[in-house]
Amino acid sequence: MMSKSGRYRAATFAVASMILGVASIADAQGQRPVPTRGRGHFTLTAPDLASKGRITAAHVFNGMGCTGQNISPTLQWSNPPAGTKSFAVTAYDPDAPTGSGWWHWVMYNIPATTTALLSGAGNGRNAPRGSTQGTTDFGTKGYGGPCPPVGDKPHHYIFTVFALKVDKLDLPGNATAAMVGYNLNANKLGTARLTSLYGR
Repeated sequence: MMSKSGRYRAATFAVASMILGVASIADAQGQRPVPTRGRGHFTLTAPDLASKGRITAAHVFNGMGCTGQNISPTLQWSNPPAGTKSFAVTAYDPDAPTGSGWWHWVMYNIPATTTALLSGAGNGRNAPRGSTQGTTDFGTKGYGGPCPPVGDKPHHYIFTVFALKVDKLDLPGNATAAMVGYNLNANKLGTARLTSLYGR
């Protein structure tokens, strides 16, 4: 007759064998669980920007006394929150002498499958299908690069990617950056940011 401890060891062995068997079958059929989104930190990087986060002439505004090429930089992000249905990107200068900062880029309705904006996406090139360029404080749509007053300390340019819980923001074509920003904050699941500098 088997002792109580013997029966316990036998039962444990049987359960372990069943678990291993099920895992082996799932593995053979390619059914191992797929990692879900949201693991790790939601992170934004900008490989186009120079070391120490200083913005180069390629991304500086062309006008108002500035002579840059006004090309939006490449942005890449990873580990968005689970449930993300779309993205938006903004660039904002809180140091602009306006009393309310300066919006340099507002782009939304970026598909949830997107993990990067290529250089020039804010200028109408390489933009994800279905995305929308919002109006900036230059009074135009699309990316407008840095152009701070001469002699100011370097301004901070905050690039933010918003992970949103909605597929699309249904906004009028003339929506201001502030109106877009209100809707972004009302629908965000998370944000990732980086700050770059530029002065002249």
